[in-house]
Amino acid sequence: MSPSSTVRQVSKKTSILSLGILLFILGLSLLFSPTETPSTAPTAPLNPGDTAWVLSATALVLLMTPGLAFFYGGMVSRKQMLNTMFLSFISIGVVTLLWILVGFSLAFGPSLGGFMGDPSTYFMFRGVSLATHKDLSPTVPLVLFALFQLKFAIITPALITGVFAERVKVGAFILIMILFSLLIYMPLAHWTWHPQGILRVWGVLDFAGGTVVHMSAGFAGLAGAFVISKKKSGQAVETVVPSNIPFVLLGTGMLWFGWFGFNAGSALAANETAVLAFMTTNTAAAAAMVSWVLFDLMMGRRASALGAAIGSVVGLVAITPASGFVSVGASVFIGAIASVISNFVITLGIKNVVDDTLDVFACHGVGGLVGMVLTGVFAKDGGLVTGQTGLFFKHVAAALGVSVFAFVMALVIYKLVSLVIPLYHDGTYIDGEITG
Repeated sequence: MSPSSTVRQVSKKTSILSLGILLFILGLSLLFSPTETPSTAPTAPLNPGDTAWVLSATALVLLMTPGLAFFYGGMVSRKQMLNTMFLSFISIGVVTLLWILVGFSLAFGPSLGGFMGDPSTYFMFRGVSLATHKDLSPTVPLVLFALFQLKFAIITPALITGVFAERVKVGAFILIMILFSLLIYMPLAHWTWHPQGILRVWGVLDFAGGTVVHMSAGFAGLAGAFVISKKKSGQAVETVVPSNIPFVLLGTGMLWFGWFGFNAGSALAANETAVLAFMTTNTAAAAAMVSWVLFDLMMGRRASALGAAIGSVVGLVAITPASGFVSVGASVFIGAIASVISNFVITLGIKNVVDDTLDVFACHGVGGLVGMVLTGVFAKDGGLVTGQTGLFFKHVAAALGVSVFAFVMALVIYKLVSLVIPLYHDGTYIDGEITG
C-alpha cells in the first residue's frame, strides 16, 4: 500500500470520527435542550452598565484568536501559513461546542471537592439563563458570564499551536485540543476562579488567567515540544524564518486590543478595578516591548519589529494574573522583568533542548510563571511590598503545582492521541492546502 493511500485512509477515519462526534453532540442538544424558555427574572438586579461592558469585553477576547492566527501565521514560511492559522481558527468551533456540552459545567458547576464542577448541572447549557448568579455573575446574566469565559477557553489551546507549527496533523490537534480542554483547562479554571476552587479558597490571586491560560498552554506546549519533535519525526530541524512580519505586527495589535477585554473584562463590572486592569495591561505591554528592544541592543543584536512584537505579548502575558491587583508603577516592573527573562531564555538557546517552533514556552510558560510570582510580590493587598510573605509563598507553590500538573497531563494526552491517530504530517504542503 502506498504512503498516499495510507494517508487517505487515516484522513477518512479521522473525518468519520469527527462527524460522529458532531452528530453525537447535536443529538444530545436535541435530547437535553430545555423545553421552556428560561426565566428572565433576575435573582439580583441586573446592572446595564456592567452588562454592556462585559458584552464588549467578550467580543474583544474573541478577536484575540484571529489575532493569534495572524501572529503565528506571520512567523512561519509562506507554504505553512494557512495550516498554522487554521489551527487557531478551528479552536473557535470545536471549543464552543465542547463548552456548551459540558465544559462550562466542569469549570463553573457546583464544586466537587474544589477540584472540578459537577458535569451535570449545566450540561448542554441547561440552567444557564438570563438571570444573574449570586456567586459567579452578581450583576450580569449568567449566560453572558458563560460566553465571556468561553472566549478564554477558545484561545488557550490555540496558544499551543505555536509549538506544533509545521508538523502536527489537524485531526491529531483537534483531539489534543479536546482532551487538553477537558483534562487541563477546565479543572484549572475551576481551581482558580470558582468560589470553592482549591486555589481560590487558598487565597491565590489570578485576575485573568496567568495559571489557567498562559501557564497551562506554556507547559502543555513544553511537553509537546519534547513529544512532537521534528527530530523524532525524521524531519530536519531548521530555524523558522518568518515570512510575513506585517502579519505578526497586525496580530500583535489585535492581541493587544483584545487583551483589554481579557484583563479589564475580568472585573465583570464597569468599575474602578476594570479601569485599573486596563491601565496596568497597557503599561506592562509597553514596558515589555521597550525592554525587549533594549535588551537586544545590550546583547549586541539589532532591534527588530519581530522582537518588539514578541516583547509586548510577553508583557501582556505577565500582567494578566496581576492586572487588577497591582499599581500602575508595579506593572512597569512586571512587564520589564518578564520581558528580559523570556528574552534571556530564548537567548540561552532553549531550542537546542526542546523543539518549540515559535517559543510558546518562553513567552507563555515563562511569562505566565513570572507574572504569577510577581503578583505575589507586588499585590497591593498581601504582597511582599506590604511586608507580608504568605501570599508570595502561596503563589510560588501554586505556580509550581500548576506547572507540573499541566506538563504531566499533557504528556498523557499526547500519548493517548498517538494511540488513535498519527501525530505527524509528512512535512509537505501545497499552497492553499490544509494538511489533515
